[in-house]
Amino acid sequence: MGKIKVTKVKSAIKRTQRQKRTLEALGLKRIGQVVEHENTPNILGMVAKVEHLVSVQEA
Repeated sequence: MGKIKVTKVKSAIKRTQRQKRTLEALGLKRIGQVVEHENTPNILGMVAKVEHLVSVQEA
């Protein structure tokens, strides 16, 4: 398993509660914040649900 870097690029204001909780679960609070996660199906599914709010890079 590789690693991915997830960066929050847009605000969660006026987003659904589910999307806000997904961002929290990923560890993202502020715009521009970067977190690193394992490249697992669970994490990729979470990223897919908020792909319009984040950017993803291979680490």
